[in-house]
Amino acid sequence: FVEKAEELKGKGIDEIICISVNDPFVMKEWAKTYTNNKHVKFLADGSAKYTYALGLEMDLSEKGLGIRSRRFALVVDNLEVKVANIEEGPTFEVSSAEEILKSVGA
Repeated sequence: FVEKAEELKGKGIDEIICISVNDPFVMKEWAKTYTNNKHVKFLADGSAKYTYALGLEMDLSEKGLGIRSRRFALVVDNLEVKVANIEEGPTFEVSSAEEILKSVGA
């Protein structure tokens, strides 16, 4: 999303937000690793409240990871979800920036 941010903005995407079930300190440090990032905001969902509200939580406690979020990408317009690309399992196929670019038109 960092690499495709300009293209997404060009398609009318106002905000690009990366949300993770992590604390704000981890998210801040993760964001720092993208030194060329100008558009993607990194937000913490430390207690997974947003993740639970979306119904996208998964319990990885058996692997020592606790409650995590499924991988997903949403396009929201005026609080209405227009596109919801939700991964099935540990794959990374439908939630990429490239897939979102396809869904918002040429």
